[in-house]
Amino acid sequence: MVNIGNDWDEVLAGEFDKEYYLALREFLKKEYRNYTIYPSMHDIFNALKYTPYKAVKAVILGQDPYHGPGQAHGLCFSVQQGVPKPPSLVNIFKELDSELGIRAPAHGCLADWAKQGVLLLNTVLTVREGAANSHKDKGWETFTDRVISLLARREEPMAFLLWGANAKSKAPLVAGGQHLVLTAAHPSPLSAHNGFFGCGHFTQTNAFLAQFGGGVDWGIGSL
Repeated sequence: MVNIGNDWDEVLAGEFDKEYYLALREFLKKEYRNYTIYPSMHDIFNALKYTPYKAVKAVILGQDPYHGPGQAHGLCFSVQQGVPKPPSLVNIFKELDSELGIRAPAHGCLADWAKQGVLLLNTVLTVREGAANSHKDKGWETFTDRVISLLARREEPMAFLLWGANAKSKAPLVAGGQHLVLTAAHPSPLSAHNGFFGCGHFTQTNAFLAQFGGGVDWGIGSL
């Protein structure tokens, strides 16, 4: 039914046959048939396709996809080439510049991070155009909680960057283990000044991963 194309297929074996997912699939078929839904159905699982299970070094957890034309492409906070950066992404780049002196790139595609092992996962993987949270409580949360829980079981330490109340609520899925769990306000302009700016998450992530011979190059190349 769903083919990721890497080790997630084995890790998630049987998940797509569960009752909740079959109900979600029927809901999505109707939604894609009757409305404009983001991202494209071919891009829904891009976070998992770009970042295999065993390659994950860090997880950045978003809420649901951008709901404007051409924005969402399956990686949280990321937009496709040629699409203006949304305000939350602008603030992420501001924090990156403040922490590490990395200037914001000309585009807003975060695929470079994903290819290095940063899982850019939303808790809900689809949305109706112009209607944030329109696919909330339809089954995606069960699926992405499963993904997070499976990652938490891994022996290899990784960092979880949880921004905003929705992401912070997932902390119990990974707390108490060998992983680094970082929480902060959401990078949205409505909340970024309440604890996202100055959070130091990019620096802390690399300091943690360096203990195990890893790290992330947070710079983003040209497309």
